[in-house]
Amino acid sequence: MRYLPHTPEEIQEMLAVVGAESLDQLFFPIPPACRRQSALELPAPLSEWALDARMDALAARTAVAPQAKVFLGAGSYDHFIPAAVDALAGRSEFLTAYTPYQPEISQGTLQAIYEYQTLACRLMGTEVATASHYDGATALAEALLMAIRKTGHRRVAVSRLVHPHYRQVAATYLHPAGYEIVELPYRPDGTTDLSTVEAEPDLAAVAIQSPNFFGCIEDLAAGAAAAKGVGALLVAGFTEALAYGLLKSPASQGAEIVAGEGQSLGLPRSFGGPGLGMLGTRQAHVRSLPGRLVGKTVDQEGRQGFVLTLATREQHIRRERATSNICTNNSHCALRAVMYMAALGGTGFRELAVLNHDKAAYLKQALAAAGHRVPFTRPIFNEFVVDFGTGFEAVHRRLQDAGIVAGLPLEADYPELAGCYLLCATETASRQDLDLLVKEVSR
Repeated sequence: MRYLPHTPEEIQEMLAVVGAESLDQLFFPIPPACRRQSALELPAPLSEWALDARMDALAARTAVAPQAKVFLGAGSYDHFIPAAVDALAGRSEFLTAYTPYQPEISQGTLQAIYEYQTLACRLMGTEVATASHYDGATALAEALLMAIRKTGHRRVAVSRLVHPHYRQVAATYLHPAGYEIVELPYRPDGTTDLSTVEAEPDLAAVAIQSPNFFGCIEDLAAGAAAAKGVGALLVAGFTEALAYGLLKSPASQGAEIVAGEGQSLGLPRSFGGPGLGMLGTRQAHVRSLPGRLVGKTVDQEGRQGFVLTLATREQHIRRERATSNICTNNSHCALRAVMYMAALGGTGFRELAVLNHDKAAYLKQALAAAGHRVPFTRPIFNEFVVDFGTGFEAVHRRLQDAGIVAGLPLEADYPELAGCYLLCATETASRQDLDLLVKEVSR
C-alpha cells in the first residue's frame, strides 16, 4: 500500500466519523451522470524498478538538451546557469515548502526582493521595478492595464510581432473588461509598421517587443515617438532579458513601461515554467503599478531595514482598488535572477550577450551561404527566421527523430510564412552543433 497509506481499518474508522458506510456512499451527493460507472483501464502494476524503466523510456521520447540539439527559442531560452545559483537558491533560508505569506517580518526575503528590484531597474533602465509577476505574458498584460489606468483611454495597439502567446494572454485580460486591442502589422524587414499608429484615435498604449518574436531588433525610440504623437504610452516588451546586456535599455529609448520575461536569468527551461514576469516604469507612474514594492529605510534607532513600501494586490487592499488580482509574484524566481545577475556582473553579462548574438549571427550567415533564404534583414539578437520552403516538414521530422530540433514552424501563428522556421542559438550551442545543423538541413 505504498501509494495508499491508509489501511482498510483506518478507512472504516474515518467513514464512521462522517456517518458513511462505504466510500461509494461518501460520494453519493455527486450525480450518477457525473460519476464513472466502470473501473479505470489501467495497465497492470509494476515494481518500483520496472516503473522507473518505463518512465525513462517515455522521457527518452522527448528531445531535450544536451542529449538532443535543440535550436528553439521563441520565448524560452537555453542558457548555462552558474553552479553558485543552484547552490545558494536551494538553501533552506530561501527555499521553503510553501510561500512565506508574511514577508514583512522577514528581512532576508525583503532584502532579496529589494536587490532584485535594483538590478531589474538597471537592466530595463527604469526608475522603479515591481517585486516580479507570474510570467512575461501576464507582466505585459498588466502593463497594458496600467497604461489604460494612466491615460483613461480604452484602446491599446499591440504589434503583431509581440509573442503570439503574450497577445493571447493580453486579449484574455482586456476583452472581457471591454477594452479594445488594435493589431499593428509588420514591415517586410521584420519590424513593426508604426505608420498605422497615427490613424488610431484614443490609444492608451503602443506595445512593441524588442527583440521581437522574429528575433529582430525594433526601433524603440521611433515607437516612443509614435506613441507620444497620439497621446499614448510606449510599452516595451521582451522575452529575452539577456538582450539588454548588449542593447540599449528600453526606458533609455523612451519606453514609459517595460515588461517581459526573465527566464533567461538563471531559470532552467523546465518544460515551460516557471517563469519570471518583470515590470518596471518611471517614478511618476508608481501609483499605477500592480503587485508590490519593497523599499529601504531606517528604524527609530537609525538601523537599516527593508519594508513593504507599496502593495496594491487584493490581498492587501480592497479588491475594487487593487491594481492586480494575481497573488503569485514568483519571488524565488526573482531570487535566482538576482543571484544570476550578481554572479555574472556587468562585464560578464555583456560578454554573454555578445556571445549569444555572435552564435546566432554565425548560424544565420552559414544558412544563407548554404542557399537558404533569410527573409528579414534587420539586425537580430539570438534568434532569426529562415525560409526552408513548404516541403521542409518531412526534413524537420527526420531531424527530430535524429535528435536535432531545427527550429519552430511559424505557419500556425503567421500563415503567410509557410515554410519559415524560427531558429535560436545561445551560448550552449557549440560551433560543431551549428555546423551540423547547417549540414543536415542542406542535405
